[in-house]
Amino acid sequence: MNAREEKLKQIIQWSENNPDIRAVLLTSSLVNPYAPVDDFSDLDVELVFGNRSSYESENKWISLFGEPISMIEEDDRVFDGKHAMKMVLYKDHVKVDFKLYQVSEFIEEINQENLPEDWDVGYKVLIDKDNLTNGMKPPTYQSIMIQQPTEKEFQQRMNDFWWDTTYVAKCLKRGDIFYAKFMSENILRTDYLVPLIEWYIAENHDWNNITTNKHGRLFKKYLSSDLWNKVEKTFSGSDIEENWNALFAYADVVHELGTSLAEKLHCMYPSKLEHDIRNYLNEVRKMP
Repeated sequence: MNAREEKLKQIIQWSENNPDIRAVLLTSSLVNPYAPVDDFSDLDVELVFGNRSSYESENKWISLFGEPISMIEEDDRVFDGKHAMKMVLYKDHVKVDFKLYQVSEFIEEINQENLPEDWDVGYKVLIDKDNLTNGMKPPTYQSIMIQQPTEKEFQQRMNDFWWDTTYVAKCLKRGDIFYAKFMSENILRTDYLVPLIEWYIAENHDWNNITTNKHGRLFKKYLSSDLWNKVEKTFSGSDIEENWNALFAYADVVHELGTSLAEKLHCMYPSKLEHDIRNYLNEVRKMP
């Protein structure tokens, strides 16, 4: 039994013998059939209390399952009064995200018309002393599936990508690596490239219940080795010239995926915009 399994066993035993706890659920990747799982995967445990206030205000119970080395606490104000969170990293490297519910809050979540996203990605009832979970709907996993964009969404994404490449170019010419990295990683990659790759993969699988997990964790699994190598070239270090090369690698990948998707989705691809922006990028790069 590994450390994570042992810790879950301890939590279950403690919960079974604790009259304050009425139900326990396991959620997230360990019970999500579409999620990759390895030794670093967290335990996401939901504890349903008759009264959670004392467990939220003090943390002695956290140490029952090992020695904590770091913890983040979030009260119910962060979650609109629905629950509290204690995210704990233990010395044995196991991370446990404890979600603390009051019975009334838990029942209110169950009674929603649609299953909350945290449960829709998968859940397993570990303990239920009062049959609280009898009315829980089964997970559909639809909240994590890639959705086909509308024509407007596709065109907006393409237009915005080419527009924002100009900010990267200006930053690189100025030698402003911090802002250049913000634009290339937070904006170009997160806002444009990741969704575009998701759409490309889903299109190649007929939009049939496919997910690449969070932030492209499964991209390498679904992309050809040639395309994956092209995507890798969009990553760069701190060298300005290296970042210029990465910017044009972005442009090449977006062109390849964007034109392919535009044809398959029957959308217009902004060819003239790309041509004009590429000229701009080259001109800025060559400036003294």
